[in-house]
Amino acid sequence: MIRTLLVRGVLLGLLAGLVAGVFAFAAGEPRIDDAIALEQAAASAEHSHDQGTAAHEHEHEGVEVSRGAQKAGLFLATGLYGLAVGGVFALVYAGLRGRVGPRSDGGLALAAAGTAFAAVILVPFVKYPANPPAVGDPDTITSRTLLYLAMIGVGLLAAAIAVTTGRRVGGGPWPRWTAAVAAFLAPVVVAATLLPGVDEVPDGFPATLLWQFRLVSLGTQLVFWTVFGVAFGWACDRAARPARAPVPA
Repeated sequence: MIRTLLVRGVLLGLLAGLVAGVFAFAAGEPRIDDAIALEQAAASAEHSHDQGTAAHEHEHEGVEVSRGAQKAGLFLATGLYGLAVGGVFALVYAGLRGRVGPRSDGGLALAAAGTAFAAVILVPFVKYPANPPAVGDPDTITSRTLLYLAMIGVGLLAAAIAVTTGRRVGGGPWPRWTAAVAAFLAPVVVAATLLPGVDEVPDGFPATLLWQFRLVSLGTQLVFWTVFGVAFGWACDRAARPARAPVPA
């Protein structure tokens, strides 16, 4: 059973990753091109002609991958992301099946996918949203990565607390759901308040372009988890159906 779920998760994760890649390519790449153009224009305006020539030469020395190759590599990245996430999700689903969540396989898959999106994607996004090129100091990339990973850990911990709380509270679905939501939000709010903020948006950067990029980044993840959750749930429900008895001649 675990092997079947793992293969199912990997294949459907690849499918969802490619679909998310199509969305990211159509909606996100134009924003990245605009951000890169702004970065190059700002660099040209800050340097003199001689300094600009040296910076231009240094830039061409440092660029190893062209924009065309990056756009093509987007689908490779989202596909590999889908393979990895699909495999991990299948293993977690196998551990949850029959123990927590909805009784039906499809319902459990949808609930697990929604919980994963909220804990791993939405919680970090609220505190540390994605930024396009030209936003962010290269010297702080390590600290920013650690803070982002810390918020992912908080989201996973909050999800575990919420599930445990919902199982222990009695009195019907409404008290359980209310207690679970409160248990999920409490550690998230505390962590978002205590962890330092990151604001490295340069002056004059278009706010519209910034939030368009951030919404596209969040939308790409939403597309992935929606496609994957629905497909994985449908496949689990279909596999759980009893086989039809052969019709006698």
